[in-house]
Amino acid sequence: MNVPIVNQPDPSQAGPSLLLRNARLPGGDDVVDVEIVDGGIRRIGPRQPGHGAETAVDLGGRWLIPGLWDNHVHFSQWTQTTRRLDVSAAGSATDAAALVAARAQHTQPGEVIVGFGFRDGLWPDAPTRHVLDAASAGFSVVLVSGDLHSCWLNSAALAAHGFAAHPTGLLSETDAFTVVGGLNTVADSVLDGWALDAAHQAARRGVVGIVDMEMTWNLDVWQRRMRSGANLLRVEFSLYSEHLDRALELGLRSGDSITDTGGLLTVGPFKVITDGSLNTRTALCFDEYPGMESEPLSHGVQNVPAHELQTRLRRAVTAGIRPAVHAIGDRANRLALDAFEQLAAEGLPSHGSIEHAQLLTPTDVARFARLGVVASVQPEHALDDRDVTDRYWVGRTDRAFVLGDLLAAGATLAFGSDAPVAPLDPWVTMAAAVGRTKDGREPWNPEQAVSRQAALAASARGRHRITVGEVADLAVCEIDPLVASLSDLRRMPVAATLIAGRFTHNTLSTAGQLPS
Repeated sequence: MNVPIVNQPDPSQAGPSLLLRNARLPGGDDVVDVEIVDGGIRRIGPRQPGHGAETAVDLGGRWLIPGLWDNHVHFSQWTQTTRRLDVSAAGSATDAAALVAARAQHTQPGEVIVGFGFRDGLWPDAPTRHVLDAASAGFSVVLVSGDLHSCWLNSAALAAHGFAAHPTGLLSETDAFTVVGGLNTVADSVLDGWALDAAHQAARRGVVGIVDMEMTWNLDVWQRRMRSGANLLRVEFSLYSEHLDRALELGLRSGDSITDTGGLLTVGPFKVITDGSLNTRTALCFDEYPGMESEPLSHGVQNVPAHELQTRLRRAVTAGIRPAVHAIGDRANRLALDAFEQLAAEGLPSHGSIEHAQLLTPTDVARFARLGVVASVQPEHALDDRDVTDRYWVGRTDRAFVLGDLLAAGATLAFGSDAPVAPLDPWVTMAAAVGRTKDGREPWNPEQAVSRQAALAASARGRHRITVGEVADLAVCEIDPLVASLSDLRRMPVAATLIAGRFTHNTLSTAGQLPS
């Protein structure tokens, strides 16, 4: 069955003509009016009498900016995180087990204890099935790591997921993804309700759109949600290798808009996960991980052979689907860039993105701009991972999270959170990129910081300022983001958010037509 597709967004969700009065634009104090007609910005300038807008809203001198995007989200997992046991503060396997034991006292028979957020890279003791067995009071326990690339299970959970013979209970990469996928047993109606709550929260932070990298067939999920009235976010849904045949049969192409979703749902990228992650010590690197020299995977994990990666990308781009290649270690990034370069050599589109790009050689930094490959990065990861980076990428941290170098080389940056790995909040992301610090610590590799203007552009599809002719996807801020302090940037109060001139979040007075 073919999916109805249109090449241009459906304007049916655009609001009535709207006049936003007394707005300031970032970096200046001039006050302007912004006229929105048919969901687009028709005029920016001084107040004019007789504007004729159906509704006028006084911004009271607040700052009007382009609406924000999170370019890398696992949305369904993000919606479930707050409902799972938080083990992110555990400093050891023993600490995590104690949190499990406390939860077990309040768990109903037959329930599975699911936790999220552990990071064992710096733990003094090893996470084993036996440690969890002693704490779980007979319940099945699955703890998902903060980077999503490993899971820690007790014996009961291992048996339930088909890994009864596993020696440690610590699964990584494909095995971990399989387990996480099997945890999504919440009824669609319940999960969709949670997703709506999360969308409201995102809109309150000025977010107008996300790229959903959830590892499932996202088309059906988001069609169901939007046809039931979920209209608070634009969504670009990703495709994985196991979905590529189905996508090609349906004729999906990146950028296509799916009908009956109000122009909000579009086909996103084709994602391939080529290596693991730093915290799980599976990111593919040229150098061995300290302390792992005698282990067979001491350089990390290569999930997809180079020739297979090339084949998959060629097949996708030939069909008009943009690639998004997960690569974290420097060797993985080299292989990904090599694949893009081969596409260019064959006369095929080499444009796409590398997701994460956490460790790079200087030579490869320059290749992003030359090949037109977007560096889709998550600045908050640099702050969450700074200590584990100092330990496992010792002597190479000057090549880690090099946002400043990428920007200086002419690369395009696209910011995201990788939620639930970091919060779905572009202001947190921007503050991390600008300040390279949080929690009062000294800035980490501050030479790799970027300007507030660059951070805003990376969070708003390349724009740091609104212009006439654009779709009116907007956010209204209480503080100018181009001069805000780091603390104000991280907590930025957002007064309103609009998609195509329609409010998705609003704390302002809307009293209808105001006098001219």
